[in-house]
Amino acid sequence: MSRIGRLPIAVPATVDVTIDGRTVTVKGPKGTLTRALHPDMSVRREEANLVVTRPTEQKTHRQLHGLTRTLINNMVIGVSDGYRKGLEITGVGYRATLNGRKLQLNLGYSHPVEIDPPEGISFEVETPTRLAVVGIDKELVGQMAAQVRSTRKPEPYKGKGVRYAGEQVRRKAGKAGKIGGKK
Repeated sequence: MSRIGRLPIAVPATVDVTIDGRTVTVKGPKGTLTRALHPDMSVRREEANLVVTRPTEQKTHRQLHGLTRTLINNMVIGVSDGYRKGLEITGVGYRATLNGRKLQLNLGYSHPVEIDPPEGISFEVETPTRLAVVGIDKELVGQMAAQVRSTRKPEPYKGKGVRYAGEQVRRKAGKAGKIGGKK
């Protein structure tokens, strides 16, 4: 049995879950999320929990079992608590500002980089070098954080660029210089 798939999903009292065929809708204080699940996976409600079951022990069903349970659990956590992905900017003159909802990044290019967030995502700029991507959809929050990071990935020599909060960047040694060269 799948170690993740067999675990029940605890549904808080503030969250309402609707199962309509293969579509699961989760409604909570922060918003509503809907997802169509694989037709082979079945979800049923048992008191204050949701249980995901699989029809057979085939490899694909075993793979989908844990995935389906995790996707539904992420929806429940998203509408009740939300998700937040922190980013740090390192480099002289590199900074982030908010223009309305748009994120404006100065990252050493000849122009500022503007990123317009999709529906359900917002940016928070704590300091000019620290920002966060906030939303209820874990997948979308991670995708937007990756998009912001890709505007200037951290380089290995000085570590300048945009990195995830707490990310360790592998550093390289610079040039070796001349040692014992001819005169």
